[in-house]
Amino acid sequence: MARAQVMLMAVALVLMLAAVPRAAVAIDCGHVDSLVRPCLSYVQGGPGPSGQCCDGVKNLHNQARSQSDRQSACNCLRGIARGIHNLNEDNARGTPLKCGVNLPYTISLNIDCSRV
Repeated sequence: MARAQVMLMAVALVLMLAAVPRAAVAIDCGHVDSLVRPCLSYVQGGPGPSGQCCDGVKNLHNQARSQSDRQSACNCLRGIARGIHNLNEDNARGTPLKCGVNLPYTISLNIDCSRV
């Protein structure tokens, strides 16, 4: 009987912990890079964007809900873009819209991420 009560309490504890809201995890540049990496050939002037590229753009957009998340993602994207050899800025700027994501700001190498 005591063993059954301990098991029941353990199950109840696990269920309670699963229901506790967790603190939001900040968006980091490694994660951003992994999401947008499939866009590399397109932002270098190649055809596309690919379905994988658009999936990454949509996922990043959906994950960057808070202003802090958007600013972090923006800073990461700006840093990634500055490191891309032969960046086609028009393709980079147009990627979100081509993927069906409307942003309330224009993407550029000089974007002020504190304002997104």
